[in-house]
Amino acid sequence: VQLQASGGGLVQAGGSLRLSCAASGSRLTVNEMGWYRQGPGNEREAVATVSRGGATNVRDSVKGRFTISRDNAKNTVYLQMSSLKPEDTAVYYCNADYIHFNDRGEPVVGRVWGKGTQVTVSS
Repeated sequence: VQLQASGGGLVQAGGSLRLSCAASGSRLTVNEMGWYRQGPGNEREAVATVSRGGATNVRDSVKGRFTISRDNAKNTVYLQMSSLKPEDTAVYYCNADYIHFNDRGEPVVGRVWGKGTQVTVSS
């Protein structure tokens, strides 16, 4: 199971970016997906998560500015970021909790992380 993230970049304060992250693999059911970030000198923190059913949790500091969504048919999660601030500068990582059925039909539960995509917001 792999995650491929895209959509990072450099943007001015007040601008917008949309991140995408797609999970790939066979015999796969993706449950909760989320976005995390790690800014310079900071620990990784949760930004937003979304369940398979669409229930979301969003960090207080980005509420009203960031929206998480997903497309279950594509096993893809999105993070629409608006009104970006310099303090949003970080490497953004996606993750996914999944169930993969192996060759014997046995469920294997796991969590996978994407490689990260840089978001830089200039003032």
